[in-house]
Amino acid sequence: MADVGSQSGNSTADRNAGQSGKGGRGTTTIANNVVATIAGIAVRETEGVYSVGRGASKALGAVTGRMPGSSGAGRSVKVEVGEKETAIDVEIEVEYGVPIHELADRIRSQVTDAVQSMTGLRVVEININVFDVHVPDEDDEDNDDEGSRSGGQGGRVR
Repeated sequence: MADVGSQSGNSTADRNAGQSGKGGRGTTTIANNVVATIAGIAVRETEGVYSVGRGASKALGAVTGRMPGSSGAGRSVKVEVGEKETAIDVEIEVEYGVPIHELADRIRSQVTDAVQSMTGLRVVEININVFDVHVPDEDDEDNDDEGSRSGGQGGRVR
């Protein structure tokens, strides 16, 4: 977690309660999951990213994302937050045809802008693991097969 001084836009080491009385109005603590959520949203909003996280973490993220006060970003976006800086690791699936090296640059730019502007933390590192390429025709065919096998919504289980 990071403690952010309330008088400046930059994160500061303000963990000592005695120091917060020196002209300050208190401290703000930023939890790791807050940074992970901000970064995850910035990654998802980047054109060319098909999905964030792998199969199990995507499914769990979809379920937990529907629950109040929870975010699926923590499963697919890992962060390390210090007093003034943060490092971020993210796993993504890219859309076929997108130049991955250019996409990685856009992701780093968007995540850095979002995290720094919202938290005041300096982003020192963003590691991007591209684990798959989404080919639209493959998923379209898989979805059609699943629908025909289960009979759509009217399968055995209701």
